[in-house]
Amino acid sequence: MKKSTPIIAAISVILAIILYLLAERYLIQHVEITDVNAYAQSATVEINEPEDTRTIMPVAATAEPAETATPAIISDDWHYQNEGLSITISEVSAGSGSDTVTYFVADVILSDATQLKSAFAQNQFGANIIEYTSEIAQANDAIFAINGDYYGFRTDGIEIRNGVIYRDEPARIGLAFYTDGSMGIYDETQTSAQQLLDDGVWNTLSFGPTLVQDSVAVTNFQRVSIDRNFGNHSIQGNNPRTGIGMIDNNHFVFVAVDGRSPGYSRGVSLAEFAQIFSGLGCTEAYNIDGGGSTTMYFMGRVVNNPLGEHKERGTSDIIYIGL
Repeated sequence: MKKSTPIIAAISVILAIILYLLAERYLIQHVEITDVNAYAQSATVEINEPEDTRTIMPVAATAEPAETATPAIISDDWHYQNEGLSITISEVSAGSGSDTVTYFVADVILSDATQLKSAFAQNQFGANIIEYTSEIAQANDAIFAINGDYYGFRTDGIEIRNGVIYRDEPARIGLAFYTDGSMGIYDETQTSAQQLLDDGVWNTLSFGPTLVQDSVAVTNFQRVSIDRNFGNHSIQGNNPRTGIGMIDNNHFVFVAVDGRSPGYSRGVSLAEFAQIFSGLGCTEAYNIDGGGSTTMYFMGRVVNNPLGEHKERGTSDIIYIGL
């Protein structure tokens, strides 16, 4: 028995090291930026307007202009409309029994592409920093939000958020939102974060795969590989999913498919997900983090039913529209 003690001790040390390394990689927070709002403000270059040197001639006094009425906001649990912004949420259910699929579609029309914003959990940037989608949304006065690409689960990808570069490690096919209201799918390895910024990119997401491109739904997902991290679930098969599609400039659809809940929603395959976006009339569509992360938030509540348990999973970031 005594002879086995060193072996047991060695095994215990090895297990302890493995557990520490796993915790270090997937549990322990590694904060790179402690205050994202302050960082973004300092990183944004202010454009100084040239001084007006014209001679201003006095004019006769005129009556005070009438006050402009504040645009009316029309909203309920499924709709929001304000000047230049329209959001409509729809619930769709198809199939029956164990084959039932339930998903939620947010049809969003913006007046300005920069109305679509990103926010990080706990207002920090780094690894393993998480909050519920609803918590991040509430902290940023969001009307509408979905979970983002869970950038904190990986160390690569191009991450531009609200016009600020946070990461420039090209790795996969990414998604870019431009300030002209368009959305484009691109190869990260063929460009850089600065080049994208110079080209007018406002936000990027790094996940995938592409679902619709040039109005054609992708059908072959046999070789899809997003992450090779230990503990990462396969994105094949029927799963809860979150995705974004563009119908036209400043006209987007966000889809959250519930899943892993027989009788309510089994989830969908990537090919089925692509068909949903194609059926909505999207010219481009892109898959982002799903599974337990899939969450759609609107007007103070979580619209969908994560994993059929009304229980969110923490995530590192959201895409949202604020007040």
